[in-house]
Amino acid sequence: MDATADADTVLEITRVFDAPRELIFRLWTDPQHFGKWIGPRHHPAVHVEMDVRPGGAWRACLRPVAGGVDLWQGGQYREVVAPERLVYTFAWDKEHPAHGHETLVTVIFAEDGNRTKMSFRQEFLPSIAERDGHRGGWSSSFDRLDDLLRAMRVRGGQA
Repeated sequence: MDATADADTVLEITRVFDAPRELIFRLWTDPQHFGKWIGPRHHPAVHVEMDVRPGGAWRACLRPVAGGVDLWQGGQYREVVAPERLVYTFAWDKEHPAHGHETLVTVIFAEDGNRTKMSFRQEFLPSIAERDGHRGGWSSSFDRLDDLLRAMRVRGGQA
């Protein structure tokens, strides 16, 4: 990875979730919960493995709802500071056109009352088209995270 990212290929998304940051951090770092929301609506995760520690690996499989080829992705955790920050690499496996290209994801979780402001940044995407594709995928995933939080509130906060 280069020392600096091209600004045109950096993806930044900020969302505010109606939940404390400890819960949001847990939903990002517990594979059972991460698998409930990761992946866009049209490609939800069907398999997640996580070793959430610096140097630990993660891997997930996204399956197209309409049928087709599974998309595997994975990487390695670089920083894990509970409940404040996650930094990890992200790369697609061979089934994806951008396979092998490694990006860097940084997620910052800030308290906002009883809510959480999440700042998401993905650097070193290979093209503007990939950045825009990832924006759609991550935005849909974060919508699914919101859906999970609403369902948890209905169940009385059970994660």
